[in-house]
Amino acid sequence: MKSEISGDFLPVLTCKLQKGEQVFTEAGGMSWMTPNIKMETNTNGGIMKGLGRALSGESLFMNTYTAEKDEEEIAFASSFPGEILEFDLQNGESIICQKKAFMCAEKSVDMKMHFRKKIGAGFFGGEGFIMQKITGPGKAYLELDGNIVKKELAQGEVLKIDNGYVAAMTENVQLDITTVKGVKNVVFGGEGLFLTTLTGPGTVWLQSMPISKLAGTLIPYLPAGR
Repeated sequence: MKSEISGDFLPVLTCKLQKGEQVFTEAGGMSWMTPNIKMETNTNGGIMKGLGRALSGESLFMNTYTAEKDEEEIAFASSFPGEILEFDLQNGESIICQKKAFMCAEKSVDMKMHFRKKIGAGFFGGEGFIMQKITGPGKAYLELDGNIVKKELAQGEVLKIDNGYVAAMTENVQLDITTVKGVKNVVFGGEGLFLTTLTGPGTVWLQSMPISKLAGTLIPYLPAGR
């Protein structure tokens, strides 16, 4: 499967499929396609797997698109300002990402919910107790918020992050929370009581504009309800 990501703040992923090639996405994820592509809707692995995906922010049902001829085209447009990232995963290689980050993938890729091992990291760290785990082999695409900054963490290297800015990470990165020290820092610092802590080794993708932060910024400017 060949693919191209085009556009700036609202990018579009275009996939070129040969006969028999398949790509799947959540229900309603397709933007446009050529006529010789067959769509099939199912739970993509059974009802329990579908429920697990629903808990991780995706739809219960997934759509699988199969090219019936060569050089067929299907496109997936972003739903908010940000970036689309492509991951060419090897057999057994996994990426952990935020809820609702999954855009689409080749049929050979497995996508399921991922529980944070430390409950506190999920409840207080801002990244969510339930995340998504995407495992190869195959190409997978994530839709992330704002601009993306990629960080390579060495063994034992620590990065402290404000809540919501972790977009994705390799499976070996450890996620935990730390408390902000000092009463004045907590009350007046604007960062809250907890920070997300990532410990290497591994790769981390950070997003510059979490949707939750954008929503919080816009709330004061919205008309008050009557």
